[in-house]
Amino acid sequence: MKVEKARIGDIPQIQRLVNYFADKGEMLPRALSELYENIRDLFVVRDGDEVVACAALHVFWSDLAEIRAVAVAEEIQDKGAGALLVQACLEEARSLGIDTIFCLTYKPDFFARLGFRQVDKMELPRKIWGECLKCPKFPDCDEVALVYRLER
Repeated sequence: MKVEKARIGDIPQIQRLVNYFADKGEMLPRALSELYENIRDLFVVRDGDEVVACAALHVFWSDLAEIRAVAVAEEIQDKGAGALLVQACLEEARSLGIDTIFCLTYKPDFFARLGFRQVDKMELPRKIWGECLKCPKFPDCDEVALVYRLER
């Protein structure tokens, strides 16, 4: 399995993959416009020309980024694709000099196995809440917040 940066042609497939799990209530949906606007955030795993897994690292501030939109096709779950994508996001954060990475998720055990620790959402900076205002679940967020701190 190889992790690569997403290409423009991947966006419709990424949206289908993410929104498949969103429809099941396992993650938040993503609009095509949001994915195109944030293409530089996205990593993918492909099987031939098909995107079978994706994740994004979204930078919020000089010391803060979020891992979001982690989705792995059911047929390759538990084969390491999700972990590889999260590691790619962490490596990119490290290369950018960002030391705090967070996620909001319905799958906290997955992130905990990768070294993230659970925190109260209120510990996350107010900057994050600007994006939360756009969420259909605001103000009743039921996702779990986790944080990973990179060593310099």
